[in-house]
Formats: sequence, C-alpha cells, structure tokens
Amino acid sequence: MSTIAEPQAKPAQEDTEHPHVVRVDSVPMLRGTRIRVRLIAQLHRAGDSVEDILESYPHLQPAAVHDAISYFLDHRAEIEQEIAAHRIEAVVARLGGKMDERGFISFDDAPSNG
Repeated sequence: MSTIAEPQAKPAQEDTEHPHVVRVDSVPMLRGTRIRVRLIAQLHRAGDSVEDILESYPHLQPAAVHDAISYFLDHRAEIEQEIAAHRIEAVVARLGGKMDERGFISFDDAPSNG
C-alpha cells in the first residue's frame, strides 16, 4: 500500500522595511537564504566586519549584510531577545536540562542504561 505525503505548507513570508530582510514565520531572515538576522547580529556584535562575514558566507551580497545589521540596529530589542532565547543555557533550561560549570548537560528524567 502506498501513501502519498501531504504537501508541506509553505512558510509564511512577509516583507519588511528593509529590502534584503524578510520575516519567514515571524523570524527575520536574509531574503532568499536561511540565514537569520540574529546570526549576522551576533557576528557584528562580536566584532566581525562586513568583509569578515562575507568571507564566511561568500554567497551573500555586501548590501544584504549591511541591511541585516541595519535591521538589527532598528529592531535591537527583538533581535537581542531572540539571541538570548537561543543561547545554549536557555535552550537546555527550556528542555528541562541543566548545564554544569564544565559545560556538561544532564537531564533528570534521562532513561538509565540498565
């Protein structure tokens, strides 16, 4: 018996006031890529120049990287909140785990091996 897979719904995409940034399912991303503005903002905050970012992501256009930085500056609170929500500590806590001072992650309800 063969089954036909249901077509997946296309993510909702909306334009923003920044020509190179779209919101895909409410997440700001560079148009035509899967690169989130959050990533570009994190690199920018860490001191990477546009040239550094383009070296890591050579398929991007300089204007798109500049626009992502501009979007971050215009929407700083939103992007800072998204960055905080995706820090490893926040993700582990959301999943019910703990990270010790050495960086080891544990979950209290993990199945035992015995």
